[in-house]
Amino acid sequence: MLRLSLTALLLFTSFYSNAQNLLPRPPQINVTSYILVEPVTGKVLAEFNADDQIEPASMTKVMTGYIAADQLHRNLVRADDEVLISTKAWKMEGSRMFIEAGKRVSFEDLLKGVVIQSGNDASVAIAEYLGGTEEGFVDIMNAYAQSLGLNNTLFENSTGLPSSNHFSSARDLSIISANLINNFPEHYALYKEKSFTFNDIRQLNRNRLLWRDDSVDGIKTGHTESAGFCLISSAARGSMRLIAVVAGANSEDERFNASQRLLEYGFRFFVTQNLLESNEEVRSADVWGGKKDNVSLGLAKDLIVTVPRAELPSLKIDYTFNNNIEAPISKGDILGSLSVKSGDTVIANANLVALEEVEPKGFFGRLISKIIMWFLNLFNLG
Repeated sequence: MLRLSLTALLLFTSFYSNAQNLLPRPPQINVTSYILVEPVTGKVLAEFNADDQIEPASMTKVMTGYIAADQLHRNLVRADDEVLISTKAWKMEGSRMFIEAGKRVSFEDLLKGVVIQSGNDASVAIAEYLGGTEEGFVDIMNAYAQSLGLNNTLFENSTGLPSSNHFSSARDLSIISANLINNFPEHYALYKEKSFTFNDIRQLNRNRLLWRDDSVDGIKTGHTESAGFCLISSAARGSMRLIAVVAGANSEDERFNASQRLLEYGFRFFVTQNLLESNEEVRSADVWGGKKDNVSLGLAKDLIVTVPRAELPSLKIDYTFNNNIEAPISKGDILGSLSVKSGDTVIANANLVALEEVEPKGFFGRLISKIIMWFLNLFNLG
């Protein structure tokens, strides 16, 4: 009986250990490419053809909105600026917010027209205001793309209307979206608005996930005959946010269902955890020749990881730093490092920095410390 119990215990322990490393495959969805990513850590949870060039269609407007938000932040433009509407903007085909040539519309309303109504007319009006012409704004778009490190993106217009050399990728679109959410949270709040009324015309946001799932708060639909049905979606549950980009779905329902399945997969099987807070002591090191005998070591910013839920309890943190650090020490000096491991795999690294300043002793105090340190090193006692 004892032998049977021990055998069962060993089998259970082995199964539990292996189960922690099990992660279901992502859902099978019928699209040409997709990516699912956590925007704070940049952790990719699932992907398929994520670097393939795709026609971004109206998902292009996420970059248009990003540039507008950045220039508002830099005080290069104001929300209450009155923008003169050109004939070109007024005549734009496709989705529109119904602005009129020769009239002035506030920059804020135009931005809502881009974000909520996906108005091509509003996109061109903003492009002309920020770039002088839409062509000038396209140059700005491509400069922003380069600064964000987008390797598979080239813009030819501000709207996403089909053009021979206008392309992006699921990964690049997720990078734009992550920067939008992380850098401009006040602007990003527009993306969850379900409707916008202009000129007594009320139009609904095309992202139907906003009605299906309360955790979804963006971002942008896209569709042309050649691009198929596309969607960048984002949702936040608790302390975790996810971004899903799907491209090339065969129908409107399919793009929403595919996006929902990816988000559900990510929230169900992964977790985002703040392992260590910034500016809190995690270790201390001995100091030689200082007015203090030790210095507190910590992190300059929070250590956040995204991992499969089953792996979280088994994460380990290894610290590497030198004792007997010689003063003076300035706050923020890098004095060591740490690594977060899941099994034998390192999933995150961070520097250990001094959380305080340590001033040196006077001349004789430093001299005595150097003599003691020399003696310890001589006999390998340090």
